[in-house]
Amino acid sequence: MTEASTAHPAATRGERGARRAAHPALVLLIIAGAQLMVVLDATIVNVALPTMSRHFDKSQVDMTWAINAYSLAFGGLLLLGGRSGDLLGKRRMFAVGLGLFTTGSFLAGIASSFEMLLVGRVVQGIGGAIASPTALSLIAVEFQEGKERNRAIAVYAAVSGAGAALGLLLGGILTEWAGWRWIFFVNVPIGAVLITGAYLYVHETPRISGRFDILGALLSVAGMSTLVYGFIHVAHDGWSNGETVLLFGLAVALLVGFVMFEAFGTENPMMPIRIFENRSRAGGYLVMLVVGAAMFGMFLYVSFFIQGVLGYSALKTGLAFLPFPFTVGITSQIVARQLPVLGPKAIITFGTFTLTGGMIWMSRVSAHTQYFPDLFLPLIILAFSMGCLFVPLTVVAVSKVADSDAGLASALLNVGQQVGGALGVSVLATVFATGAKHEAKHQVSSLASDPQHLQNFGVLSKVSQGERVPDRVAGLAHHDSVALQAVHAVQAHGSAVAFLTAAIMAAGAGLVAAVVINVKKSDVPAEQSPEALVAA
Repeated sequence: MTEASTAHPAATRGERGARRAAHPALVLLIIAGAQLMVVLDATIVNVALPTMSRHFDKSQVDMTWAINAYSLAFGGLLLLGGRSGDLLGKRRMFAVGLGLFTTGSFLAGIASSFEMLLVGRVVQGIGGAIASPTALSLIAVEFQEGKERNRAIAVYAAVSGAGAALGLLLGGILTEWAGWRWIFFVNVPIGAVLITGAYLYVHETPRISGRFDILGALLSVAGMSTLVYGFIHVAHDGWSNGETVLLFGLAVALLVGFVMFEAFGTENPMMPIRIFENRSRAGGYLVMLVVGAAMFGMFLYVSFFIQGVLGYSALKTGLAFLPFPFTVGITSQIVARQLPVLGPKAIITFGTFTLTGGMIWMSRVSAHTQYFPDLFLPLIILAFSMGCLFVPLTVVAVSKVADSDAGLASALLNVGQQVGGALGVSVLATVFATGAKHEAKHQVSSLASDPQHLQNFGVLSKVSQGERVPDRVAGLAHHDSVALQAVHAVQAHGSAVAFLTAAIMAAGAGLVAAVVINVKKSDVPAEQSPEALVAA
């Protein structure tokens, strides 16, 4: 075996070498750094939403589009992004994706209107959709299968799992100390460094023949966007509204059309149905979809709860999430070592059921909840659960995949996380709104005997939803402890119902893991030759 093949598995298959030699740790830093930047931007705006809503004069519900614009572009185009790496070269598209992501960050940072902000978020999402799947598939190029690649995947999975929580922390710090625009500007210099590193140190991969499935991409994005908008519409107008029925009907038609087109309508599908023939891989994708829905929705509403009910500042809210990424990172490293011993199925099943328990604990929040221990302990359990899930799910998704489908396989895993996140935010928004409206009616009846309390309750309810009211009126209302407690009860009840719904989602994912995934511990490679990068 030559020295080149030992250092870089890509070299054994005749791919173009990196322009400069680099230690594998530096290459992993570039790949993981890109993934971390992309993932944390799915949540970095959460803590800043109240500040941004005041700047753009938008309600809390309107501001959720600052999250969903990114998630939908990201999740909807991930399949096309993963395929672009296969067709045009993974290193090339990795750099292109980072370039788009950096450009979108700059546009969002300088946004003078809400519409411009959303454009920047969409461009960020498109860049992430290209960079993220190529990042994971580049691991197969740069690291030998076995212990070396398992460690690399563990790092990648750790930043994927912790990135969302780390985004909340950085969002709070930057919003408090530098202003909300810096949650986007911070990506610009980091993106430039990563692009340079990819150009110099990452190996290129061979291109495969084929065409882009543009119509399939349009159908998938349109279907998912319509579905998400349908859930958000329900939060405003309810299930019986005619437009709601039309939106869900259109979403189903578009998504069914997408599946049918991919199966029978094109010779170059971006989502070949064969990728789902592996039962365990299909189950892993479904688990990631449901877990993503539960976790991203949880992040949003925990953030709202901490600021709205506990009264924390943006910085303090970010710091409240600090234990989460550390717990995910530590747990992921432990799980990576235990994976060949216990096997993916057992760890994934265990992780989903501990996730369910943490969500159920979280659903006990009330107007009297304190951060410690009422939120801190279940957050630690949730972080531990995510650490148990990301490594084995990643291994299940990319193992035994042909080289030509490596980008697609990794893209589908990210699709589950990002599309699930967009769906989770919208579904839990509907559940939160329904629960909050029910509790608000109860609070109105209890305050009906005192017009002043009732009036202040109405003012504070508008403030909690991000609506602008005169500062003088809001200031007077905040001195009414009875009305303020009633508003906190409404927010807490809505949050509790949302967390309980997330627990049901997590339990469903646990059943899928227990019944569908059948990867055994003997199927996890401990060490193989560099030539056996990805078994067909």
